[in-house]
Amino acid sequence: MEIDGQCHCGKIRYRAVIDPGNVVICHCTDCQSLSGSAFRTVAFTAPASFEVLRGTIKTYVKTADSGNPREQGFCPECGSAIYATAPGNGPKVYGLRVGTIAQRAALAPTRQLWHRSALSWVDDIGDLPAVDGQS
Repeated sequence: MEIDGQCHCGKIRYRAVIDPGNVVICHCTDCQSLSGSAFRTVAFTAPASFEVLRGTIKTYVKTADSGNPREQGFCPECGSAIYATAPGNGPKVYGLRVGTIAQRAALAPTRQLWHRSALSWVDDIGDLPAVDGQS
């Protein structure tokens, strides 16, 4: 599936090809703190299928909960997270942040990772009262 996306301020724009059947929710503590939320939703793409159309993505490397170094790519202007990948020249897969993808409504997660770090209330979200806008 061809997708396109951008950061919150629009200074970074990209396109990629992803497998919509390989979209995951990650509950690791890094994803929680990097997203400012309870989890992050990720769609995977190969480097040859990922193209930055506008802007320059800023990166830094952090050792993840798994012990693996992870390169985090984000917009230097607004801070929106765009991807994570392995650093260096070795094999790569980009984990694109679904919130930045224009077609995100079509990308239902198919599994959850690092569930042992999931916040205890996450499974109860569907039971909460909901409104269609800000209350």
